[in-house]
Amino acid sequence: MRILHLLNHTNRLNGHVHAAVDLACEQKRQGHDVCIASGGGDFDRLLAANQVETRHLDHERRVPVVLRSLWALKGYVKAWKPDVIHAHMMTSAVLAYPVCKLSGVPLITTVHNEFEKSAILMGLGTRVIAVSDSVRRSMQNRGVSANKLRVVLNGTIGAARFATRSTVPADIAKPNIVFVGGLHPRKGLPDLIAAFNTIHKRYPAARLYVIGGGPMEKDYRDLAAGSDSGDAIVFVGAIDDPYPYMAAADIFVLPSLADPAPLVISEAREARCAIVGTSVDGIPQLLEFGEAGLLVPPGAPDALAAALADLLADPDTLHTWQERSQLRIETLTIERVARETSNVYRSAMAQPELSLPASQASRAPSSSAGEKLS
Repeated sequence: MRILHLLNHTNRLNGHVHAAVDLACEQKRQGHDVCIASGGGDFDRLLAANQVETRHLDHERRVPVVLRSLWALKGYVKAWKPDVIHAHMMTSAVLAYPVCKLSGVPLITTVHNEFEKSAILMGLGTRVIAVSDSVRRSMQNRGVSANKLRVVLNGTIGAARFATRSTVPADIAKPNIVFVGGLHPRKGLPDLIAAFNTIHKRYPAARLYVIGGGPMEKDYRDLAAGSDSGDAIVFVGAIDDPYPYMAAADIFVLPSLADPAPLVISEAREARCAIVGTSVDGIPQLLEFGEAGLLVPPGAPDALAAALADLLADPDTLHTWQERSQLRIETLTIERVARETSNVYRSAMAQPELSLPASQASRAPSSSAGEKLS
């Protein structure tokens, strides 16, 4: 199969970019021909090393740029002859839609950030991939046809991004709690700081490590510094690979207020962390609905503090939850993500109302039999 991915750029520290790059590299490993058209960025060298082709496609939202990009994309499609086009963000979907209509190539869209109002534009796809059951429900409630929607739960284990990463645990104090995420309100870090301030009185040796950067970093640093436990909160900043910190973590916490299907949960489970997450969006599904990690309500620092205190109070309980993080962990591999995504592609290629170009018609499956829904 020939697969053309579209995304705004290939820079690090953006979850949708990580997911798209992981998928493209794995699809190539599974024998497909794969190309990414984007504004370029940090991962272009990784893509080249994994034999994923790249093309430049500007995603700037200005009319002259959009027109040039439409013309460029039309040329790429004519020359490269993809079987499917897979758009990962709203601008990509808008650029791809008219080109797909003219060329008869199925458009697949993935909803990575369903909380954005413009995510409804992903409904332009012939098939719309939701990264969790929660995202599927949300998009259906917003008017996207159930016939279009398919769930492919996020997973990162075995991704090419991690092929050369260090697995040596970071040298950090114990007992510890680790947070990895963007420093903006959606991730709920103030709730974790408040919870940590509560438990630190009981466990003064405990340390909280905050890995990540973002627009609220100064505010959150000030919030931590002004708390009673400020000296025990360490802001590491944004780093390329936080895995060594997760490998050294006693407890990993993701206190999000909204999170469609955070990739970091898969990484924390791979690192055998005891995990505490909020019961919002795709987090429960990634934690096997509470079997592979503790779930607490969002925006509830007291409940979060109680869960952390229980883990810190009893080494056996902590160990139990570290082991439980491995429950059905094979469902979080990138191999599974790529395989299920290919099933979605085949479903779109088989859709009767699509008129495929003659060059592709011979390769299109006659039915969607065998399609797997997660």
